Amino acid sequence: MVPAEAGEPGRKQRALARRKVGRCRARGRTGLGRGGRGKLGNAGPYAAFQAFSLFVKAKEVPAASRCPGGGEGVRWRCCRQAFEELPGIHRHVALHHAGDLGRQDGLEARQERLEARPAQPGGSPGQPSGHAGGSPELSWALPDTSHISHEDLTSKVGEVLLYYCYCEVKDPEKLCAWQKALCQHLHLTGKIRVASEGINGTLGGSKVATSLYIEVMLSQPLFKNILCQEDFKSSAGGAYCFPELRVAVFKEIVPMGIDPKIVSYKETGIHLSPQEFHKEVEQYLSQASQGQSDTVLLDCRNFYESKIGQFQGCLAPDIRKFSYFPSYIDENLEVFKDKRVLMYCTGGIRCERGSAYLRSKAVCREVYQLKGGIHKYLEEFPDGFYRGKLFVFDDRYAICSNEDIISACRYCGALWDQYKLCSSQHCRQLVLTCPSCCNKGLTACCSVCQEKDLKVTSKASGQTLKEECECTKRRPRVPVERVSQRMLDTGKD
Repeated sequence: MVPAEAGEPGRKQRALARRKVGRCRARGRTGLGRGGRGKLGNAGPYAAFQAFSLFVKAKEVPAASRCPGGGEGVRWRCCRQAFEELPGIHRHVALHHAGDLGRQDGLEARQERLEARPAQPGGSPGQPSGHAGGSPELSWALPDTSHISHEDLTSKVGEVLLYYCYCEVKDPEKLCAWQKALCQHLHLTGKIRVASEGINGTLGGSKVATSLYIEVMLSQPLFKNILCQEDFKSSAGGAYCFPELRVAVFKEIVPMGIDPKIVSYKETGIHLSPQEFHKEVEQYLSQASQGQSDTVLLDCRNFYESKIGQFQGCLAPDIRKFSYFPSYIDENLEVFKDKRVLMYCTGGIRCERGSAYLRSKAVCREVYQLKGGIHKYLEEFPDGFYRGKLFVFDDRYAICSNEDIISACRYCGALWDQYKLCSSQHCRQLVLTCPSCCNKGLTACCSVCQEKDLKVTSKASGQTLKEECECTKRRPRVPVERVSQRMLDTGKD
């Protein structure tokens, strides 16, 4: 990891940057108030310059993508503007991004002050007494990409990463800002949710970019000794799998709809490795075939996910959102009473909170969850007990590890498992319609959308409304499972 520098490394450029920062301070453009202290003034000129340099570096256009005719062409891009000269980008940053520089500068200055402190009794250098159990400070460092060609960094042949990390985040806004800068620097697209309880992301990019991202994340003090290489799941893909980069702060890193302070990830179920989970499922299926199982194999995902792929013999709730999962548990407690529950989801994150919620009901004998989710299981058991495709939340919709097709075309019933969006503009439902039916014009999710082809309903402001269609209305929000007496008796001592 190296500090980023603005523009060329020559003395003139560095001096020019310092003069820009100095002039901005004098004009009050960096938040200086009475007494000469402000957003960039708290940490001293060196830290201010370092923050300024880092910000400009992140806006740099790689040399390989500049004008091929011999001229320099566009060298920086920011706020949808192009800059060919160093003074231009410096002036723009100083005028329009003082607040961003202040937040970054203040954080780095605080980090430097902590590192400069003498060691406290029972603590490490720079760590105040009693801080050992707290959350580490966030590092703003970006990786050095000067030795990597633009083609390698932006190659379409890449992968999609899936990961999460539950940990205490003191300032989610700062983590969010750093993630945006990091992903833009590496030309990554995707979605990242940040909260006080941790981070959850799925990103696409070149293999060089995703490898650098993992390296930076593992070296980030905030995730030290929590996040490891194994926590990153990967599959073939790239930046093209997502329309854009979205990084934002939320109350939860996975939307279950319950305050993390009420149901915490710290109360999760017992994690089973893919090998351990495989053995448990094998034993469960053997016992279930004889009507003697005391186990429930529970799919924590939404109905459209389990529809195209699931573990054999699982209970797959017919719910549309994970935020309905707690209500589903509440309405079906008899299903789990005195049972051993094996839970699984795509990458493991929904099981963290889901298992904690189920355990809080105190009805199960024990709750287990698949560590790393289906993603990790398929890496080790591509032809195991999971059949069909694995649904993913990007433009691929699904990835496969076996040839099984367990779902059917909505119209003709032929085996089919490739989702498309409903053809009606007002609807965002997913539909399974085979090529033959598509050629007949059957491309909507239900008869209402297909027959009426409802026009887009808009508010006075012109904002498009998402209407509920027949598919949504006819499905119970929280289904109640039918429980046989034999199911209730099984597992009792």
